Formats: sequence, C-alpha cells, structure tokens
Amino acid sequence: MTVLDFALNLLLGLVLGTLGGLFGIGGGLIAIPALGVLFGLDQQLAQGTALVMVVPNVLLALWRYHQRTRIEWRHALALATSSLAFALLGAGWAITLDADLMRQGFVIFLVLLAAYNVSRLLSKPPALSAGLRYPWPWLSLLGSGAGLLGGLFGVGGAVLATPVLTLVFGASQVMAQGLSLTLAAPSTAVTLATYAAHGHVDWVLGAPLAIGGLLSISWGVKLAHALPERVLRGLFAGFLLLCALLLGLKA
Repeated sequence: MTVLDFALNLLLGLVLGTLGGLFGIGGGLIAIPALGVLFGLDQQLAQGTALVMVVPNVLLALWRYHQRTRIEWRHALALATSSLAFALLGAGWAITLDADLMRQGFVIFLVLLAAYNVSRLLSKPPALSAGLRYPWPWLSLLGSGAGLLGGLFGVGGAVLATPVLTLVFGASQVMAQGLSLTLAAPSTAVTLATYAAHGHVDWVLGAPLAIGGLLSISWGVKLAHALPERVLRGLFAGFLLLCALLLGLKA
C-alpha cells in the first residue's frame, strides 16, 4: 500500500467513523458496500475487513454514548451475553454461504428496514418512557436475534436492535442507539475472529479505516445528541437506503 492509498483509506475511515457515531452502528453498514464497490471485494471479505474498523469504533462509540446517556449495566449485560452466543452461530453459518446470495440477502434486509423506519416517520410519534417498558431480562431475546444477524452479515445486529428498542421497549432513538452498541461490541468481536480464522479479512486495508474511524466517531456521537429525534430517524432511514443502493450496484 502506497502513502497515497493509506491517506485515502484513512479519509474514508474518517467519513465512516462519523456516520458510525451518528447512527450508533460503528460505520460497518456503509463500509461493506463501499469496500465491495470501491475495492471489488466479495461479500465475505468485505464484511470481515469492515469489522477491523467496526470493532474499535463500536467500543469507542459505546463509551461516548455512555458518557452522554448513561447505560444501565443490567441492560447491557442482557444484550451482550445473548448476542455473543448467537453471533458465533451466525458467523459460522456465514462463512459457508455463497457470497452473491449473502449480498442479495443483505440488500433485502436493508430495504425492509429502511421502509420500516420511513413508516415510523409518517406515523404518530410513539410514546417514550424514562426507562424501558419491559423488564430487562426480555432484552436477552432481542440480543439473541440481533447477535445471529450480526454474525451472519458482519454488521446489522445494532441496526435491527435500534428500531425494536424504540417501538417495543419505548426507548428514545439516542438511548436505543447506545444500547444497540452494547450488543454489537461482543458480537462484532467474535465475528471478526471467526472471519479472520477463515481468511476473510484484509488487515492492510482495514487498518487505516480503523484509525480514521477512531479519530472521527466522537464527532458523530456528538451530532447524534444534538439532532432532533425525527431528523435523526429520517437520516437513519436514508442511510439504510444508500447502503442498499451501493450494494445493489455491485450486482
């Protein structure tokens, strides 16, 4: 890798890190289609390489969200432990699947999730609660499903958890994004280890992305707390559609 290549990848990491902090997802959702389109990586290699950036970004973003919106340790533990176990299953399944089939499934998932978020924008705003509507052990069910999805697609668990936390548990968008990071941290780490063990990680490409993300993710977290709830939700839906479009272009 030349100095120019490193600088350009670092710049890309800065952009992805900002988006990851803004939406509470570590930047991986857009990193995967970006790596596929810009560098021609297949789906598994793109997912594994994106995780090199996502894992440290998620940890830093989690800390920043916790500083601004305190996260209950019981909630975090319920999400983290269940997501870790099911991420192992999802990651083991992912490495056996056809890359094109995985990409198509990921596109469909993003479009459906974006449509759901748009419908939420057009409907009456849900009533939010100071805490969560349901006792914290119920979060284990959410962590299990989100962990399985995160292991399968490399990222996506936090994206699924965020709307469930707002709609079902009554959390605000910012609180939901912070809680989603608690399940993303262990699941992305174990998924990265699984992908790396099977040769689906480009460490040279991922390193400057990770550095750029760590330098910029705090900006995104700060912006997330400054934006109105509906604006943040609308940006989130548009972001999902952009990711789906980028992946679709690789078809």
